[in-house]
Amino acid sequence: MEDSNITMIGQVREVLNMLIDKDTFVENSVCGHNFAADFGCGAIVGTGEINGNVSTIIANDTDAYNEKFPVVFAGIIGLEEAYKMAQAVYITMEADRTKDIGQKRPIVLIVDTPGNAPGKIEEIIGMNKATGAYQLALAEARGMGHPIIAVVIGRAISGAFLCHGLQADHILALSKDFGTIIHVMPLTSIARITKMDIEELEKMSVDNPVFASGVDFFYKLGGIDEIIYTLTDMKRCVADHIEKIRILKAEHKLQELGPKGRGLSGLKRNGRNSRAKAMDEMKKEYSCVIRHYLSV
Repeated sequence: MEDSNITMIGQVREVLNMLIDKDTFVENSVCGHNFAADFGCGAIVGTGEINGNVSTIIANDTDAYNEKFPVVFAGIIGLEEAYKMAQAVYITMEADRTKDIGQKRPIVLIVDTPGNAPGKIEEIIGMNKATGAYQLALAEARGMGHPIIAVVIGRAISGAFLCHGLQADHILALSKDFGTIIHVMPLTSIARITKMDIEELEKMSVDNPVFASGVDFFYKLGGIDEIIYTLTDMKRCVADHIEKIRILKAEHKLQELGPKGRGLSGLKRNGRNSRAKAMDEMKKEYSCVIRHYLSV
């Protein structure tokens, strides 16, 4: 599958086979904990090796349908799925709690999701709590020294990408030739919210990285650490970034990783020129009011 015209959307399990060392992946088993097969079936969690690195693997299953939650299908992350993913992260953290940073196992996220489950049941129970738990788990694991890498192979959209991807130390993505899509929401939704004409938004999306949905635009904003152009390079790239992250964490260069690192990368690539100014203004505003809150 060397042809870059082949889309990888919906091919999560095929990518698993490409990425993980042969016969090393054990699904629904993380650090000795076994997950029930019918719990969060739209989420794939397990243990596998990547060039010999024993890793926790987390992915959304584009082939699964969760009968308990009808809107969870085709890669959508549902209530159970988010909690299952979070649990896999916390189990990994606990298993490696006493290990040195260089021995913390990597957590690799495979991303191809069109969004979170917007079902009535999910909203009543609290979909935001589930996705928030997953985001928090990844942020804590990142702080504990685990190398976290997200690999976008298809769709990375909206709040699903926020919890399943954006908390990683490094984000990699297949190039636009594979049909990879990264954006907050479709232009039609942006038009409804902002009341802007769809025609105007379409013009802006041609060269404005904020409105455009391509991998190249997100790279310019600093959101992507490396674009992968061939499928055979994917495994090597992931293994290389695991080592890069370990080195940076060992050298305490945490500002070059995660959300902070992406902000700096965007500035270097001339894609986030207003970021520093906006942050300075926010700090000034905060300093003007913080004394009122501290005195209460």
